[in-house]
Amino acid sequence: MSASIDWSAPAELYSSIATFKTRNSRYKRFPSAAEAVRFAIEDLPAASLRALAIESGDNRHEGEAIRALYMAEDYPLQRPER
Repeated sequence: MSASIDWSAPAELYSSIATFKTRNSRYKRFPSAAEAVRFAIEDLPAASLRALAIESGDNRHEGEAIRALYMAEDYPLQRPER
């Protein structure tokens, strides 16, 4: 799956519900897809994942596909120790 994503490409995170800090915010731009994935998994409530989509280039990843990107072997950012 992760072969279809350029981790360093700019990415946009969309939500169909108000999951970000402000009530009306449903869009956030990131300098890289890796940072967008990290934010979605590490900073937002787990329950909001099903309402999220990340777009980077021509690729769109939704819900559990975002978690799969985060867990991919080639994910470039360091994950926190558990």
